[in-house]
Amino acid sequence: MPKPIEEIHFELRKKFKGSLLRSGEPEFAEASGIWNGMVARTPGLIARCADVADVQAAVRSAAAAGIVTAVRCGGHSLAGFSTCDDGLVIDLSRMRHVTVDEKARLARAAGGCLLGSIDTATQQVGLVYPAGVVSHTGAAGLILGGGTGWLMRLHGLSCDNVQGFTLVTADGSVVHANARENPDLFWALRGGGGNFGVVTEFELKLHPLTSLMLSSGLCVRDDIPLVLRYWRDFMADAPDELKWNISLVLAPDSEDLPARVRGRPALSESIVWFGDEQKGRKYLDHILSIGHPLAISHRTISFLDLQTMADKDFPHGRRYYTKSGFFKTLSEDSIDRMVASLNSIPSPRTQIELAYMGGAAGRVGAHETAFGDRSAPFVMNLLADWTAPSEDAANVSWVRSTFKELRPAMKPGVYVNFMSGDEEDRVKEAYSARWDRLVAVKTHYDPDNFFRLNQNIPPLHAEKTVSRGPNL
Repeated sequence: MPKPIEEIHFELRKKFKGSLLRSGEPEFAEASGIWNGMVARTPGLIARCADVADVQAAVRSAAAAGIVTAVRCGGHSLAGFSTCDDGLVIDLSRMRHVTVDEKARLARAAGGCLLGSIDTATQQVGLVYPAGVVSHTGAAGLILGGGTGWLMRLHGLSCDNVQGFTLVTADGSVVHANARENPDLFWALRGGGGNFGVVTEFELKLHPLTSLMLSSGLCVRDDIPLVLRYWRDFMADAPDELKWNISLVLAPDSEDLPARVRGRPALSESIVWFGDEQKGRKYLDHILSIGHPLAISHRTISFLDLQTMADKDFPHGRRYYTKSGFFKTLSEDSIDRMVASLNSIPSPRTQIELAYMGGAAGRVGAHETAFGDRSAPFVMNLLADWTAPSEDAANVSWVRSTFKELRPAMKPGVYVNFMSGDEEDRVKEAYSARWDRLVAVKTHYDPDNFFRLNQNIPPLHAEKTVSRGPNL
C-alpha cells in the first residue's frame, strides 16, 4: 500500500528547499488550480520545487511510495494532467530563470518557464524561440508535445528548435539528452510528451526577430467558403515568411461590426508576415482582397505584442474541450460541413481553428522526431470554450458530433497537445509508426510508468490504458 501523503510530506520537509503546500495553507488554492476549469482536483501535497535537487527528492519519495504524481509547469494541460486527486504535484513554477547567449543564439530555460518567460528574455537581445501563442502557457508541456505557433513555418516546431534536455528520470537520476548523448531519449522528448521524466532545463536554438506585420479581417456569409477554398489552394505554395490562420467563429458583438453580422457565423483571419515589409505588404493586401472582409486591420507590431495578444482570450479557469486532427487536403465536403456546423455552435467563444503547417516544420522528416509525420499540413482544432458548468453537455456534444462528421476525411493522427482527457484511445494513433520505438525508450527510463499523467505511452510490461482524464 502507498504511504499516506503525510509520510511523504514528513520525509520531504527534512531536505526540501522549496515550499510544501497542503490543503488549508494560504498558497494551496492558487497552487492547485489549473487552466482548464473543467478539471477540479485536490492533490494531497504540492511540492513547489526551488531547484533540481528538490525535483529529485520529490520524484524519489513519490516513486518509492507509489503515490500518483502530476507535474505542473504552467498548468495548461487541456486534459488536466497538471494535477491529481490526493497524490503529489511536482510544481516547477519557482524554476523560471532563462539565460541567453546572444552570440551563439542559444538560451537555457528552466523547466518551469512560461512562454512569456522565454520571450521576455530573448527579446532583450532581438532573438526569438518558436513556441505557442498564449504567453501564460507552460513551455515544457508545449515543447514536449511538439509545439505549434506563429513561427512554425519560418523556423519549425518548438521541438525542432531544442538542442538539449536535462531531466530527472523516474529513479531520481539527472540525465542529459542531445544529439550525441542519449540520442534515443533526445528523439523521444521531441514530441513524446511528459512520459520520460521531469525536464528541468531546455537548451533552445534562437533566431533574430523583433517586429512583424499583422493583418486581420472578418468574412461572413458566402465569403466564408470562398476564403476557405482560396486559403486551401494558396498555402501550398506560400512563402515560409507567411503565416495565415483561420478561425470559424460567431462574429463578436462589437460596435466595429454592422449589427446584421454580430453573433452570426463568420471567418476570422489573422495573417502574419515575417520579413521584408514591401514584399509582405503585397501578400497581405492580396489576401485581404479575397471576398469582402470587414474590420480590416494592418499593423506593424513587436514580437512580444504578437505573443501576448491572445492571452485575454484564453484565461485560466474557463472550461475548455477539444478534438483535433490533420487533413492531407480540405475537400469540398469537409469545407461545407465545417461551415454548416457554425449554425449550431453553443458558445460565442467556441471555434474551429485552422492552421497550415508546411514550411520549415513540414520539411522535417517523419522519423527525425517523435512528433512524426508532417505530410498532412492542415491542422484543425475544434475548441469549445465556455464558462458555466450547466453548458458542459452542449459544448462537449457539439465538439464530438462535429468531429465525428469530419473524421472520415482526416488522416490518422493527432497533435497530443490538443487532446482532451477522454482520448486515451487516440494516443497510439498519435504516434503511429513511432509507437514501438517510444515504448522501448519509455521502458528503459520509466519501467514502472511512474510518469503516467500524460498522453501515456506505457512501458512494455504494462501496456494498458490508464484512466486519467476528467469525467466527460
